[in-house]
Order: sequence, then structure tokens, then C-alpha cells
Amino acid sequence: MKILLVRVSSLGDVLHNMPVVDDLLRHFPGAQIDWVVEEAYVNLVRLHPGVRHIIPFALRRWRKSLRSAATRAEIASFYRQLRHDAYDLILDTQGLLKTGLIMGMARKTPNGKKVGLANGTEGSGYEGISRLFHDLSVPVDKHTHAVLRGRLVAAAAAGYVVDTPASFGLRVPTGDTSWKPATPYVVFFHGTAGAAKKWARDNWIAIATFLRQYELPILLPWGSPAEKAEAVAMAAAIPNATVLPALSMQEATILAQSAALAIGVDTGLTHIAAAYETPTIEIYCASPKWKTEGNWSPKIINLGDNGAPPAVAEVEQAIRQLL
Repeated sequence: MKILLVRVSSLGDVLHNMPVVDDLLRHFPGAQIDWVVEEAYVNLVRLHPGVRHIIPFALRRWRKSLRSAATRAEIASFYRQLRHDAYDLILDTQGLLKTGLIMGMARKTPNGKKVGLANGTEGSGYEGISRLFHDLSVPVDKHTHAVLRGRLVAAAAAGYVVDTPASFGLRVPTGDTSWKPATPYVVFFHGTAGAAKKWARDNWIAIATFLRQYELPILLPWGSPAEKAEAVAMAAAIPNATVLPALSMQEATILAQSAALAIGVDTGLTHIAAAYETPTIEIYCASPKWKTEGNWSPKIINLGDNGAPPAVAEVEQAIRQLL
């Protein structure tokens, strides 16, 4: 069986689609699974050994130079790669116009099916026009978890039932670790693009004070100048904290996977730690916990909710449980 997954972005969405690969291979061990994904996340998808071929999609970059010959040549190459194989199943688990168009361009076998979402979940960016490209549209409950949503689409398409906890199947990442301490460490994933999702700086400092009893260094990553400034300000108040250098996506994945404990807000790197079943505390401040909480391992503790950030004492209790 040849299967094409269409889930192009963003970091969290791509990550949360990984259990679909494990599900399909558990039910169809010989399946060949390809994946269309934004070029920024190709290295993340490569971490799953069950993905045979990755087809990079670069719409974010292409639309800045659609008139250039180089861009047109890349788009033509993408089209050729997409059309190279005919697939028995083509699954769009994102439900956007652009993913529907990709599905529409992909080739299916004579008995093949194109399957996608019949509706979005609450707060999702679902675009109903994507159904035009489906042979089968799969309805989901409005409060379906981000991981389960894709799993249900694949199950309906392939004729099985989702009856196991999510398994992400990611291999251990490799890359430069010169920034990594020789001892076990805690990482604070404090940065996020949405200001409302942040946890107060004083809370992080209080947790760092609590962690002194465990004698673990604290690493502070960042992904923008503003996040770096915040990390520097936090480190000034935390004696055993280190502000990390700029990390690549691969290095940030190593950071999440290798930690003795990851504590983070609702952001992609926190979810990567949870996917690897690193002991993880997920902090929700301004997003619904039901959408992305790590619910597949006792090593993951989810605190807070939309409009109800957790108290420092709750995080301290979670640390006691995990360490």
C-alpha cells in the first residue's frame, strides 16, 4: 500500500500528525508512506523512520517571488515529485485550501481514495472548501484533540479503529551538542509568539528557586530577539541558568529530547519534549488544554487552561512527581 500524508505546517501540527504514521504501519506493516510538508519542517519529519519519502513544499517562500524563473522551476519540480507515484490513500489531515489543492494534484490508484476532514474543531483554521478534493470527508467532534483528529481521518480511510494511546515513533535526534552541559538539566521553554500564552517571569524565577534542591542546571533557549532579551533577564535572577546560543531546529529537538525535565508553555518545543516522553510539564495560560495536552504518557503533566494559568505551587507539585 502506498499512502501520502498532506500536513504541511506548522511545527505543532506537523508533530501532532506523527502518530498517524505509527497507526498506519501497525495495521499495514508493509505500507510505503510519503509526506508533503513545508520545507522548514522536513528535518522534523525525517526523525520518523516510517516515512519513506518527504516532498518539500515551500509556499511561504515561493509566494514572495512567484515571477522568478527559479521559483517557477521549484514549483514545477514539486509538481513532478507529487505526481511521481500513484497512491492508494491520500490523507489531508489539515483541512485548508492549500492542502486540498495539493491533494487534488496528487495521483491516486484506480481504487485509491482521497480522504480529509469534514469539519474543523473549535478554534482551528479549517477551510470547508478543502472538501471539494475529497472522496470521503470524515466528521470529528468539535473538541477533538489535535493528535486524535488526524488519527481518526486515517482510521476511517483505512478501515481500522483507534484504540491505543498515541505513539510518535521518533528516533533520537543527532547533531551539534557543544552547547549541552555534561550533567542532566532542566529546560524552560518560556518563549512563544503569542504574548497571552506566556507565563509570568516571576513565576519562572520562583520555579528556578524551587529547583535548586535538585542541583540541576537550567537552560534557557530563545527563538527571537525579544525571547533572547527575556531569557537574559531571567538568567540575571537565576544563579544556575544559562542562556543558550541560537539553536537550529535539530539542536532544539535534541534539547527537548535530552532534558531531565522540560517545563514549557503551549509551544512547539514543549510538545516535542512531550512527544519524546521526556518528563514534561505543559503550562496552559491562554489556549484550551483539551486541544494539545500530552495525554499519552504519565511522564507528561498538563496544568492550567485557557484564561487560568497554573499557580507556582501546582508546578512545584508536578516537579515533585516527575523528579
